Amino acid sequence: MAREERRLVQTLVELADTLVADFDIVDFLHTLTSRCVELLDASEAGIMLGDQRGGLRLVASSSERARLLELFEIQSDQGPCLDCFKTGQSVATEDLEAGPDRWPLFSAEARKSGFRSALALPMRLRDQVIGALNLFHAEPGALTAERILTGQAMADIATIGILQERAVREARVLAEQLQLALNSRVVIEQAKGVLVERASVNVDEAFQMLRRYARESNRRLHDIAQGLIAGTITIQDLKRSSPAAGPARHQAHNPPPR
Repeated sequence: MAREERRLVQTLVELADTLVADFDIVDFLHTLTSRCVELLDASEAGIMLGDQRGGLRLVASSSERARLLELFEIQSDQGPCLDCFKTGQSVATEDLEAGPDRWPLFSAEARKSGFRSALALPMRLRDQVIGALNLFHAEPGALTAERILTGQAMADIATIGILQERAVREARVLAEQLQLALNSRVVIEQAKGVLVERASVNVDEAFQMLRRYARESNRRLHDIAQGLIAGTITIQDLKRSSPAAGPARHQAHNPPPR
């Protein structure tokens, strides 16, 4: 196996290992930009990710020079990375000096920074585009098909890693919310039992008393139930908030025999 192929395999293994270890997205993406420079004959590399409002944010770059150019690209709202993100397709320019009309501001700034060509590769999974990988070169010309394919494979690995991390985080949040809801339900059921026993109301009335007091005091239902159980909220507090509840209302459902 050639040295370059061996280095590529080592890089893919390294990036894959990152996906199963404690995932540090910043370190992961900076590693990816460094490997792109090493393996794709690029002068510099940068990664932008889409935000919740559909804009792009710079998250990693191989150098300060690349970081400043990427920030300029966002600020000027023109350049290969932005076009790549919008279309979901790779965008290449073989000579920034020969064709400045496409991105006049970006092309001038890129040449000033020492770059003559650029390639942006989409970070995409099916129809979902989450960002773009930018490759900058000091010389004009196009990458070989093999290197473009390698660059796209590395962008795809980054995409999978980011989406997996998001899915895990969202699943964790969902599980925490579900557990909180279950725990709250237990507390509320206990509070309802207290009211049924001590306030002479039925289960539905007990729940309405808790709910009405929570709304009037602008507090969570779980906190009101917990306060009742702990004794910081009394049955009289709930009755004052719910004048229709209490023994009289209970008796209305169970009128005395005539």
